[in-house]
Amino acid sequence: MNQKKIIIFPNIDRDPGFKMAQNVKEIIRKALLDAKLCPMIYENYPSDISKVDIETDVFEKELTDAEMIITLGGDGTMLHAARAAAGSGVPILGINMGGKGFMAEIEIDDIALLDSVIEGKYSLESRMMLDVEVIRDNKTACQDYALNDVVIKGDNKVIDLSLFGDDQKIMQFSGDGVIVATPTGSTAYSMAAGGPIVEPTTHNIIVTPICAHVLEAKSIVLASDRIVTVEIGYKKHNPAYMSVDGGRHISILSGDVINVTQSGMCTKFVRITDRSFYQKVNEKLGDKGR
Repeated sequence: MNQKKIIIFPNIDRDPGFKMAQNVKEIIRKALLDAKLCPMIYENYPSDISKVDIETDVFEKELTDAEMIITLGGDGTMLHAARAAAGSGVPILGINMGGKGFMAEIEIDDIALLDSVIEGKYSLESRMMLDVEVIRDNKTACQDYALNDVVIKGDNKVIDLSLFGDDQKIMQFSGDGVIVATPTGSTAYSMAAGGPIVEPTTHNIIVTPICAHVLEAKSIVLASDRIVTVEIGYKKHNPAYMSVDGGRHISILSGDVINVTQSGMCTKFVRITDRSFYQKVNEKLGDKGR
């Protein structure tokens, strides 16, 4: 029988020297489980990682037969792990070492709760994802997928946007941009821009205008099987960009069409506490979370 393998996915910015990651690794190995330390890698990773004298493993290699990923960081670390593991079906347990840490299951002070994971006393929660495609001159210019949101914004200038659901016009406005979010992403940028909070296990697509220059432009919640289309108006001197899950900026040109649909992939989160979504909202976003 193969030994169960757990990937530890730390963010060096949140866990300097991977000290907490080493603690987690020791807890797992004491339970006679295999633990692999696979640090979060940025496109331009800080040179600090080369100064850490700790043996690490390659995430993609270890993912193939892993049972779980444990992230150490904030929501950004969990998003990075979700994107790296997309399509694998490997569930993610988030340990918050960041700010709000809304997606994380436990805080760093609750590390003793890892015993539940070791004993197999946990459940899995499925979260929908989005596929995004940029069409330029009738050809696919870019494809990506998101757990949180797809953000389209002007580059320091107002842009013209037309939004459609299954080819039916939803709204048209000039403004800073638009957010197309999953229920998981509804508590992130979309909420800050005035969008609704949606239960994360539901299947919906949330469209939220950013600083729209028209009274009628409001956030709208669509069924998950809709094809959401964003068309960029023809203003050659007003460039725009797209960011998926807070990642790198992708240039968007006048006349580009962005299609966003529910993905065939999903992300699974590990749940070991009995905190409800509403408790978490009040803890993280209410007066106590300030």
